[in-house]
Amino acid sequence: MSSTASGNTNQTDGARVRQLSDLPSPKGAMPLIGNLHQLSLRTFHTDLERWGRELGTPYVFRMFGKQIVVLGDTNHVQSISRERPHRYRRFKPVEAVLTEFGANGLFSAEGAAWEPQRRLVMQALSIPQIRAVYPTLAEITGRLHQRWLRAAREQRTVDMVEEMKRYSVDVTSALAFGEDPRTLERDGNVIQEHLKLVMPMLMSRTQAPFPYWHYVKLPQDRRLDRALVEIHRYVRQMMERARERMRDEPAETPRNLIEAMLAMRDQPASGITDDQVAANVLTMLLAGEDTTANSLAWSTLFIATEQPLQARLLNVARAVLGDAPVCTDYAKLKELDLFEAVSTEAGRFKPVAALSSYEPLEDVMMGDVRVPAGTFMFFLNRPPMHDPNNFVNPERFDPDRWLQARDPARGAHEPRAYLQFGAGPRVCPGRHLAGVEMRAALSMLVANFEVTLAVDPSEVEEINDFIMKPSSMPINLKIRSDAA
Repeated sequence: MSSTASGNTNQTDGARVRQLSDLPSPKGAMPLIGNLHQLSLRTFHTDLERWGRELGTPYVFRMFGKQIVVLGDTNHVQSISRERPHRYRRFKPVEAVLTEFGANGLFSAEGAAWEPQRRLVMQALSIPQIRAVYPTLAEITGRLHQRWLRAAREQRTVDMVEEMKRYSVDVTSALAFGEDPRTLERDGNVIQEHLKLVMPMLMSRTQAPFPYWHYVKLPQDRRLDRALVEIHRYVRQMMERARERMRDEPAETPRNLIEAMLAMRDQPASGITDDQVAANVLTMLLAGEDTTANSLAWSTLFIATEQPLQARLLNVARAVLGDAPVCTDYAKLKELDLFEAVSTEAGRFKPVAALSSYEPLEDVMMGDVRVPAGTFMFFLNRPPMHDPNNFVNPERFDPDRWLQARDPARGAHEPRAYLQFGAGPRVCPGRHLAGVEMRAALSMLVANFEVTLAVDPSEVEEINDFIMKPSSMPINLKIRSDAA
């Protein structure tokens, strides 16, 4: 079909306009529930990918009388991304549920509420800001090194999913909020224990046919309620301490994200409330705890199972770090490009954003298909990244594809098909911070430890909890003889 995506519903080439009812759909739909019985929340992304292989895209599936469109054309999602938030919005239940969580920040805000928050967060996560606070990030990476030294000496297997979540929460809190919760040094009663309940429940509630939790609370709903109480207590205390610092140690410009938000909040007629500040604080914590952490965890899978790659990474890390366990110089991070390339390539195989969800605010055309306003749409992020028209030898794990200058002689390399940080005006503002974390943490890991997977790779399952994460990532660490 045509790759054109447009809000113009008129066809200029005389082609027949297809309706949603003309699109292929999975067999076996049942009255009322449609294809719901063929889907699992845990494997939702792979279920949609499987139907995409069988039916091609676009296709539709049905749930509770609604036709849901599944797209797989990169040109479509690029067009959608450019035209947000004016012609498209994120899947409406996402904003509704996050509002109930008290977390309707930059990620889910739509329309006029989004633009001022975007400017604020982009400023706080700018390259100069991250460079200025990099010594703190290096210190946290050093604490992670010490934690792993203890585990290696005790011959304990570590779960990289949990380890990287603690690391990312500490980094995000220290850089964006001026506080370090030091979860890496504590075994229990850490904020991450509460944060980890949020994304699975976000996935569950956005897919629910109606908001049952408004009428009856299941055990998981009660656990979430308790977690949200603790999370919001933590956030409000953080905000209060930031106000105290701003009063007692005034600065000409805000020193971090939370100070910038509070300063804007306190301007006359700002239109920003404490609740909106709290929502963005929570959004940042969730982004670090889930997205970056799981990207790091997936990266360790390929490092642990590709020994030639690990040896090459060791040579690079030692050349940059010397005898130091951690990269302490922000300028030297540039020499660790290979580590970020490994994470980028890991994201092509194991995308934490396996699906993107949208709905049009007006009737639009997707190629020759008319999509009515309010139709739920999912975009499959992984299949375009494994299309040989977009990437040469897509089945091969090849970090070098991200390091080489784009050269047609080498074959297809279409970076527009890589959408792990989004595209258009709403591209992720934290992508540079994520890259810095990947370089710092993974170079420390490889420089100091021999890394092996503690289970067969087939035992590491993909789980869809709004983001796509590993079921676990058990890793054995052995201290390198020259790093002991």
